[in-house]
Amino acid sequence: QVQLVESGGGLVQAGGSLRLSCAASGSADSLNVMGWYRQVPGKQRELVAVITSGGTTTYADSVKGRFTISRDNAKNTVYLQTNSLKPEDTAVYYCYVRRTISVYWGQGTQVTVSS
Repeated sequence: QVQLVESGGGLVQAGGSLRLSCAASGSADSLNVMGWYRQVPGKQRELVAVITSGGTTTYADSVKGRFTISRDNAKNTVYLQTNSLKPEDTAVYYCYVRRTISVYWGQGTQVTVSS
């Protein structure tokens, strides 16, 4: 079993930045994919960015050039640096981990961007 603890969300003005963190514990070896999804009320949860154990990254088109995902395998932690934030980035951001055949989700951290 894997437990995920997210931090770093908050309220920021348009154009600002936040750094989100997600630390994995428990059976935290062989975390093949780590990343972030986001969701707003009434909409489907959508992929923001993911990174493999080998460092390969994938980003949603809407965040390319503004967000950067990274991971520290020694700390079992994934980060999302969000720059040039826009009001449409407002959402609950969920940490995502895939370990072999299992998928795990964090409880979410709120990001609110004011105009």
